[in-house]
Amino acid sequence: MTTDPQFLHLHRRRRMLAALGGMALAPLATAVRAQPAIAPGTPIRVLIGVPAGGTQDVLTRAIAQEVRESLGPLIVDNRSGAAGRIAVDVVKTAAPDGHTLLLGTASMMTMFPSAYRNLTYDPVKDFQPIINAARFELALVVHKDVPANTVAEFIAWAKKQPGGVSFASYGAGTPSHFLGEMLNRSAGLSMVHVPYRGSTPARQDVMGGIVPAYFDTVGGALQLLPTGRVKVIATSGEKRSPLMPSLPTFVENGLKDVVATAWFAYYAPLKTPKPVVDQLRAEFTRAVNSREVRQQLLQNGMYPVGDGPEALLKTMREDTARWAAIMKAVNFQAND
Repeated sequence: MTTDPQFLHLHRRRRMLAALGGMALAPLATAVRAQPAIAPGTPIRVLIGVPAGGTQDVLTRAIAQEVRESLGPLIVDNRSGAAGRIAVDVVKTAAPDGHTLLLGTASMMTMFPSAYRNLTYDPVKDFQPIINAARFELALVVHKDVPANTVAEFIAWAKKQPGGVSFASYGAGTPSHFLGEMLNRSAGLSMVHVPYRGSTPARQDVMGGIVPAYFDTVGGALQLLPTGRVKVIATSGEKRSPLMPSLPTFVENGLKDVVATAWFAYYAPLKTPKPVVDQLRAEFTRAVNSREVRQQLLQNGMYPVGDGPEALLKTMREDTARWAAIMKAVNFQAND
């Protein structure tokens, strides 16, 4: 090895520059690795299978406000029809890039597989679960002129009506529908089901007296009460709803089988890359746990959940089995 001072000086200089260059590149490499899977500013569409104005809109818009800076704008895309199955099919065939998501309901993801013979999707095989965002209970809402203020009075009145009583639901094969069927079985009623395309038109008709009874979400029932055009008789949880603590449950009225809760969860197309799903899950979880979103959910009759994919899949499996048994017991099959 040479001992020439000039050579040694140049050699040391090159080594120092190389080291400095590596140090300069290291933050750049870290920054590249840390880049988000979804670039902020790119719109994300969230498909909702019911008309605008319902509880699902409230949930998604609350989350959208919270994640706007980190994920970019979330755009609510209401695709009503076919009990929400149109929205499901759109997301199933969408590009798996995180920019098209589904707000899946308990109906779509756990009830329809038993309700429809020719379902065009598989809730487990066609989607990536992101987060179970919120759960909710239901309530029996009746028009103000129905001469009943308790479950017992409603049952007695319904049994006396010539030709029976009709009840509205926010869709065939939904928890709203089957809560009515459960009450039929447990109380010996023969109420006739009238399915609607979402909660908004059903609420309008029960307020107008077109149908005397409607099984709404607790949040929806809370919105209707101030109108003075309806009464709320009971709620569907195993325990009283914290949002309507003065109202008894069906269980308290001796109808132990009349229990129904449901949930809203977000899904991506099946082949969405894991980094994208992970980013969505992290941001949606942060939003659901934020004080602002939690307050909005509770004010609208929803309870924040925040379960990730594994817990959501477990819930789906359990609920699918439960609803399948109920449908078999009432011999229900939806018209495709």
